[in-house]
Amino acid sequence: MSKLTKLSDLCIKITDGSHYSPQGTAKGYPMLSSKDMQDYDFDFSQCKYISEDDYTRMIDNDCKPLVNDVLIIKDGNSYLQKVFVVREERECAILSSIGVLRPDTLKLDPYYLKYYLSSDFVKREVAKKYVTGSALPRIILKNFGNIEIPYIDIKSQEKVVSVLKLIDLKIENNNKINMELESMAKTIYDYWFMQFEFPNEDGKPYKSSGGKMVWNEELKREIPDGWKVANLKDIAFITMGTSPKGDSINTNGDGIVFYQGKADFGNRFPITRTYTEAPIRYAAENDILLSVRAPVGTLNIANERCCIGRGLAAIHSKCASFIFYLMLANQYKFDIYNNGGTTFGAITKEDLFGMRIVVPKEDIIDQFEKKVNCMDRKIFKGDRENQVLISLREFLLPLLMNGQVGFKD
Repeated sequence: MSKLTKLSDLCIKITDGSHYSPQGTAKGYPMLSSKDMQDYDFDFSQCKYISEDDYTRMIDNDCKPLVNDVLIIKDGNSYLQKVFVVREERECAILSSIGVLRPDTLKLDPYYLKYYLSSDFVKREVAKKYVTGSALPRIILKNFGNIEIPYIDIKSQEKVVSVLKLIDLKIENNNKINMELESMAKTIYDYWFMQFEFPNEDGKPYKSSGGKMVWNEELKREIPDGWKVANLKDIAFITMGTSPKGDSINTNGDGIVFYQGKADFGNRFPITRTYTEAPIRYAAENDILLSVRAPVGTLNIANERCCIGRGLAAIHSKCASFIFYLMLANQYKFDIYNNGGTTFGAITKEDLFGMRIVVPKEDIIDQFEKKVNCMDRKIFKGDRENQVLISLREFLLPLLMNGQVGFKD
């Protein structure tokens, strides 16, 4: 059986990244924050870079993650939503929005710690005891060592980890497949609707095969003959979210799933945290969820009927795949609302409804929908499978850690 042991007795160090945030450079060493964290590793595609001098200063202050460090999101509403073990050493530095737990690997398997911190039970306990602030919550790391973990010997920990890693491997593989499918769909959208190389009547690329292009005065460029420019509201049904009464919101599963804003977003589908018994505005399954408050323009897809708060809008269309990739391609149009010099960016209903969109001929949209929607359905299926696997992991975790499920020798 396990015994409860404080993390301070099992970790060499519990700290966070640098509180010094130097000026970014065009190239150099990656400087990573919580926004760069994914489920199993960092995403370096949009991170900032710093000079060698600044990098040296930061790593001298122990802000370089080491192999077997357990990293967590420490600041913001997404605290503890991403937890992973550093698997390889890289020349990079991390900022203070990331917490670092460095286990004594003679006593504590880093993956055993990772799974424990990822559990819903621990997230609830951390929220009650170790989080401060409401507008911008953050974990108080100086008290984090008081968290107690069901402790078993290191060999038993490794057996627990071996079971949970098999589940994780399947989840990670599903995520990789989903990323490849989405990348393929984006490539098709770009080829058809940005380069105008959709298939003509003979199945050949339209523009390079001499397809007729006409000048559009509003866009100041040529578009295929028969295409037009229209408002977003002319090609999709848009619902602006409205938040229900605060006392109706709960985490007990009572009522309908409720998403308030970007804080509830995952990589593609939202993360269920709260419910409401007094919903006002709804999104249907497969509707596009658009963040209308800072950061404006971030997208997810509703994976079930849900209630949406004032931080979101729902975009509904019979051609859901086309609209989703169209909105991804037009995300740059939201930059003005995020970089307008205000402390809290937002887009109005009038601006969103009146957003100008290039609209292809209906038969071309239908062809794209048939081609790409099957990819999106596979992504949806992979995500649903992952939710089942995550629930299985949550169910097994306490049983394995408390010795209620044994292992054959």
